[in-house]
Amino acid sequence: MSRPRPRARRSRYRFSSRLSGSMPAVLLVVFTLGVLFGASAVVVRTFSFLHTVTGAKPDQVVNLVQNAVQPQPGTLAYKLAHGQQVNLLVLGEGGQENDAPTLTDTMMVITIDPQTKRVVETSVPRDLWVTVDAWTDGRTYSQKINVANEIGSDDSYSIFPCCKKPQFTGRDGGGHLAESVVQEVTGIHFDGYVTVDFVAFRDIVDALGGIQIHMDTPLDDCHYPDYHDGYINHGVPPGYACPPGAGIHFPAGDYSVNGEQALEIARSRDASEVEQATDFGRAKRQQMIIQAIRKKALSVNAIAKLPDLMTAIEKNVRTDVDISDIRALYDWSSKLNDSSFVKIALTNTDLLEEFYNETGSCGDYDLYRLCAIDPSYRYISSYVAADLVDPAVLAEQARIQIANASISSADIDARVTNSLRPFGFKLADPAPRQKPLDQTVILDYSGGRYPKTAAWLAAYFKASVQPAPTPSATPTGPAAADGFLVALGHDFASRFYGLS
Repeated sequence: MSRPRPRARRSRYRFSSRLSGSMPAVLLVVFTLGVLFGASAVVVRTFSFLHTVTGAKPDQVVNLVQNAVQPQPGTLAYKLAHGQQVNLLVLGEGGQENDAPTLTDTMMVITIDPQTKRVVETSVPRDLWVTVDAWTDGRTYSQKINVANEIGSDDSYSIFPCCKKPQFTGRDGGGHLAESVVQEVTGIHFDGYVTVDFVAFRDIVDALGGIQIHMDTPLDDCHYPDYHDGYINHGVPPGYACPPGAGIHFPAGDYSVNGEQALEIARSRDASEVEQATDFGRAKRQQMIIQAIRKKALSVNAIAKLPDLMTAIEKNVRTDVDISDIRALYDWSSKLNDSSFVKIALTNTDLLEEFYNETGSCGDYDLYRLCAIDPSYRYISSYVAADLVDPAVLAEQARIQIANASISSADIDARVTNSLRPFGFKLADPAPRQKPLDQTVILDYSGGRYPKTAAWLAAYFKASVQPAPTPSATPTGPAAADGFLVALGHDFASRFYGLS
């Protein structure tokens, strides 16, 4: 048996069950509405559907449809048509089947770049500790980031006190407050949000007739949440291997799953397999499901399935994105292939630290939480801003290796390496620790063969690129053969940890 992992007790703001159906459902919303207007579906049913999902009144729906033909400046549709970047926040909430229905157990930033025809999916973990600024009297509330949507959705003040700022009240209050908090962390300004709950996710996958998935390794979880505020645990302590038949089990390989099974794969957070139990493992499964649903949605006879899809979406999806924007998203995204998607996750292996039953840089002692290594979020913001690397840089395929040459913690080299892997670079494992440097140095072992990569590294690390020293003085490793060694000095460490 493996050693039990520490686990916080389940409560409203601790280990509430985690949803990961949001982004797939958003793609289906886009797909359904895009086909809907392309096919001129039944008008009365369409108006009812659009009013429920977008909040638009019947007279507004007519204007929205007209705007789909000629989008207005500043709208999402206009930005896509004119090559401007678009950012959406996708929220997944438990819904009425969950003990805390408006906690957002999934938060995903979607950045669309028409210039390079790419989409970045950045997963923000629900356990990230933040400060929520939502009240008119200047008060703030520190808690996990998944509470932002609940605060904005609570207009009865039954959970949170009066009085919230006007923009965080009403139908879109939860979405707008979540946007505000995620913007504080990532530096991204959002063009809109979409919120989806468990029911929509399951019903959408089922309406499509299931999806085809690929699992790199098995997934066993005997602590998967049931629908009665408990767990399917069969008495197995957290962290121990699941006996045969206990909990949920998915083998490695390619096969089809229905809506409930897809939800289990997405929600699982306490797998016996180490690689499946991490934040990165969960994010990877979420992003795999996104691609699976997108492929199925674009391959089936969507017109025949529209009634079921509309029913699945209508009562369980909420958004402030209007019809012209949705149609534009459908038209733009339907032409993308899998290589167009960049998948990033903020985890405890890169820019975050995890704490439980110990004093950390944020949060309560006995509460599991993730804390930003840079509490000012400046480094996270600069990192997210750099995630769309110029394809010409990546095309050089230069080898890069990171080394710790600072007086900071020993794992800064591993954290930086992990954070940059999703960008598309050829990164080797970290090099041995170097002699301490005040300033970061980028050593070029290629003889200048990769000028675009050199320029990118210099800009990202705010460092100079220098020819490598003589072979006798070089470190061993892939970078030394033909590439770059980035020796992280004290200046970079200060930025990474928010000390400057």
